[in-house]
Amino acid sequence: MTRRLLGIALALAAAVPGRAVAHELGTVRVVARFEKGGRYEIDAIVDRQHLPPGFGAGAALEPRFGKIANLTPELTHAIGGLLAAATGGVRIAFDGRAVPSSAALVVPDGGLAAAGAAPELVVRFSGTVPPGARTFTWSNAVRLGSYMLTIRTAAPERRVAGQAEGTEGWPAKESIDGQDQASRQWIEGGAESVPFPLGAGIAPMTRAEVVRGYLRLGYSHILPKGTDHILFVCGIFLLAVRLRPVLLQVSAFTLAHTLTLALTVYGVVALSPRIVEPLIALSIVYVAVENVLAPALTPWRIALVFAFGLLHGMGFAGVLSELGLPRSQFVPALLSFNAGVELGQLSVIALLALFLALPFRGKPWYRRRVVVPGSLAIAAVGLVWFVERVVG
Repeated sequence: MTRRLLGIALALAAAVPGRAVAHELGTVRVVARFEKGGRYEIDAIVDRQHLPPGFGAGAALEPRFGKIANLTPELTHAIGGLLAAATGGVRIAFDGRAVPSSAALVVPDGGLAAAGAAPELVVRFSGTVPPGARTFTWSNAVRLGSYMLTIRTAAPERRVAGQAEGTEGWPAKESIDGQDQASRQWIEGGAESVPFPLGAGIAPMTRAEVVRGYLRLGYSHILPKGTDHILFVCGIFLLAVRLRPVLLQVSAFTLAHTLTLALTVYGVVALSPRIVEPLIALSIVYVAVENVLAPALTPWRIALVFAFGLLHGMGFAGVLSELGLPRSQFVPALLSFNAGVELGQLSVIALLALFLALPFRGKPWYRRRVVVPGSLAIAAVGLVWFVERVVG
C-alpha cells in the first residue's frame, strides 16, 4: 500500500512541474494602449521568476522575432526559446479578424546586456488599428494560468446621451480626471478576451466586479490549480481526528496568508520567489513528515501552520502587487481573494471528509493504512518540488 502510494506520488510530481503548480497568477501580464492616431501598442510582460523550470527549452522563435534588430544572437540563445514559448501563441484581432503586428523586445534598465538575466521580459506588439474597426480582442494560446489584460486609452471620452453600453464584460461608462483611463479583465490562459469596444468610454472595475473576480480567482487558486495548497491542506487533515482542529488550522493558515499578502502588496515586506517557492515545498514536506512521527495533534501545530501561512502568502503577493489594480481597490480585492482561498480550502476539506474521514477514520487501521502512507506520499511530492524549484 505504502509503496503504491509513493509510486503514484512520484509519478505525479514528475508529470507536474513544481513551480507551475505553485502560484500561476501573473506569469504573464498584458497592457494594451490605443493612441489618437489609430496606433496601438501591446506589452506582454513575462515574469520569469514564476515560470515552470525549463520553460521554453527547445522552442524556436517565429520569423517575426528574427527581424528584431535589438535581439542579438547572444540574447536569442539566452531567451529566444522563452520568448517563443511565452508569446508565440499571441493573436491580436479587430472585429474577430487577426492582424499582423511587429514585435520587439523592450530594452530593460541596464541595456541589452541586462536583458538575458532580467527578472521580467517585455515583448511589445505594435501596429495600426484597421479603419472602421469596432472591437478589439486579445488571446495567447500558451496556457500560463490566469493573467490580467489592462487596456488604456490616451484620449478617454465621456459617455454621452444615447451612447450604447459596452460589450458584456467591459464597462462602457467612464469616470475622467484628465488622466489615462484603464479597463481590466482577467483571462484564463489560452482563452480569448471579451471583445473591447473601440471608441467607447471605459471605466475602472467597479467594486462588485472586483469582489466577484477576485473571489473566483481565489477559489480557482485552490481548486483546481493549487496543487501545493491542496497537498498542504491534505497534510493538515490527515493527522487530526476531529473536524474542529482541522478548521482551526485552515483558518489560521488563511489569516496568515491574508496578512503577508497585504504587507507584501503595500511594500512592508518582500522576499524573492526564488526563496519563497522552495520554502513552500519544504513546508509541505514538514507537515507530512510530522504526521508520520507524531501519533497525535500537538498544541503548537496551529502556530506552526500560521507560520507556514505567512510563507504561502508571500508566494503570490508580489504578483498581485504588479497587476496595476487601482490602489483604492486593493482592500476589496485582497479580502475577496482570500475569501475565495478559504472557500476553496473548505471545499477540499469537505471532499476529504466525505470520501476519506466518514468511511475510514473510525477504523483501527486508519493511521497505519491511511495517515502514514498518505503523508509519505505527500512528503515525496513536496521533496521533488523542492528540488525542482531550487535547481530550476
